[in-house]
Formats: sequence, C-alpha cells, structure tokens
Amino acid sequence: MNLFLRSDIALWCNCLLFDAIDTRVKFTIVKCIILHNREYKKVVNKSNMTENLQDRILQLKEKRNATILAHNYQIPEIQDIADIVGDSLELARAASSVECDVVVFCGVDFMAETACILNPEKTVLLPAEEACCPMAQMITADEVRMLRRRFPDAAVVSYVNTTAEVKAESDICCTSSNAINVVRSLEQEQVIFLPDKNLANYVARFSSKEILPWQGFCFVHDRITTDDVIKARRAHPNAKLLVHPECRPEVIDMADIALSTSGMIKHVCSAPDKEFIIGTETGILHQMEKKCPEKICYPLSSQAICTNMKRTDLVMVCDSLKLLKPRITVPEKIANMARKAIERMLTV
Repeated sequence: MNLFLRSDIALWCNCLLFDAIDTRVKFTIVKCIILHNREYKKVVNKSNMTENLQDRILQLKEKRNATILAHNYQIPEIQDIADIVGDSLELARAASSVECDVVVFCGVDFMAETACILNPEKTVLLPAEEACCPMAQMITADEVRMLRRRFPDAAVVSYVNTTAEVKAESDICCTSSNAINVVRSLEQEQVIFLPDKNLANYVARFSSKEILPWQGFCFVHDRITTDDVIKARRAHPNAKLLVHPECRPEVIDMADIALSTSGMIKHVCSAPDKEFIIGTETGILHQMEKKCPEKICYPLSSQAICTNMKRTDLVMVCDSLKLLKPRITVPEKIANMARKAIERMLTV
C-alpha cells in the first residue's frame, strides 16, 4: 500500500484503520505525508513551468534571431538556456562577433553596456533591468579625469566592471583573465588601475610597473577571509584551493592558484586532482558540475553570492524576448570613445 499516492483525505481514513497507532502519532504521520505531497506537487509544477518557459524562450529566440549570453554566476536555469556561458572576457569576445539581430544579456548592467558598445546596430536586452554591479559604481568619469590630471604620464586601465562613461575616459580595458597581459602591453611605466584594489594588487605581483590602485572592490570576493580558507582546508584537506584575483591579498596567498571564473573551470576539468575548493561566486559550481561531473567542487564560502547576478530568471528572459525590453543604449559619443578601450583590450 503506497500511502504517498493517495489523496490527503484518503490518507487520513487509511491511517485510522491502524487502531494500534496512538491518535497523536496518526496525526503526525498524516501531517508528514500531506506536507510531502504538497512539496512534491510544488517540485513537479516548478519543473513543468521551467520546461514550458524554456520551450517558449527557444521559440522566441528563433523568431527574434536572438543570442543569449550568460555569465558563469547566473542561476542554473539561465545558464542552461544560454547560447554562450562564460566570464567577462569570453562574453565580451562573443558580443563582438555574434551574428544575430538581438543580444539578450543575462548578467549585470555593465556587461550589457559592453555588448551594446560593441554592437551598436543590434538590439541589446538586459532582462533584469535593476541588475547592477556595485563595484562599477565606485568610480566615476569625473574621478578618472581627476586622476589623469594628477598623474598625466600614467596609463588608465579600467576593469571591464565599469560604466560606459568610465571606459570612455580610459586607455584600455581589462578583465580578471587578461589584466596581467594588458598591463604588460602598455608602454607607460605608471598605471592607474581601477576600480578594484584587489585585482590591482594582484596584477602588481607580476609587473615591475608602478600600479596606482583605486580603492574599489567586489563585495562578494572582498568578504572572503582567511578564516574561511582555514575552515575549508580543514573540512577538505585533499582539495586544491582556487580563488579569484578579486579576493584579498592574504586570501590569494593561501590559495594554490588564482584564476578567472573560466580559468577555474578549465583548470578543474584538466587537472589530475579530484577535489577543489572554489573561491568565487557559487554560481560557477553549476558549470563545473556540467563540464566535469567526475570532479568534486566545494564552495570556499557558502555566503559568496552576488544577489544582482541572481536577479535574472526565465520569466524575465521570456518577457524580454517577447517585448524587446528592457533595451540597453549608450550615447553615441560615449560609445565611440569606450569602444576604443574595449577593442584595444581584445587585441591583447
């Protein structure tokens, strides 16, 4: 007799047949079964809803001749419907070469702006219109101009995690995966690096140039501490520790290697080791599970969650394709100036 297949009322009647069971126990049993049934129905309904939305998105994507780009930190459902999933550099390269009419960017505002700058003739959509990057707001174009006046001989390197206005005032952009090579490519011996102080300090380890860091930071990576590392090492003594260059210097010092998000995925898949502690936003674990399921990956911190990266959901993507909103635009003058800095990065 499978009690889980009966209705809630039938379950209660069935339970009454067992006279040997105390009434209070009967109530507890039935309550547990009812709760199980309700949760099961929720899971089934959510699964069906997800499949329906995914099918609808695929239909709309074909109708709109659209390409969906998603960052490694997006929720699993979004990563699974994307045409390309990657880190900022991979997505910037994809945005510059993708052949379509519409680009749907599942990420945060500066990423969609970058896609718009590289594809002025395309419609660029950001389904989660309120998804912003706090670090990108830590430096303004006025502050970049102030830095140029103060250090007239320095080159300005802007992390791609900046606004279009800041990129327009910069000599070249970079991402966490190419920042070292970008700085090496410059003739100037003095480099203003903004806005992430931790990435700037990491790059300085590999350069003889004078690196002048702005004091911005990624709140997700900056709050990862040495205590987190100690706890994770104790819990998983055989695992290799991979951290993002946006982490604090003392955290990087305790790691086996520092890599960008896509660099982490490639390393996990190719390394002979079987266990890894991953020191970045937890969304990356989905790609690792998909691409190298035989490896075991643990989050360095379960609190390493970017709420802005989690804003995008399937309903938003579906509505965005249906309505062609919210659309991201960048003023032509700013876009033309910013494009030079971005394209210069892509040649390094």
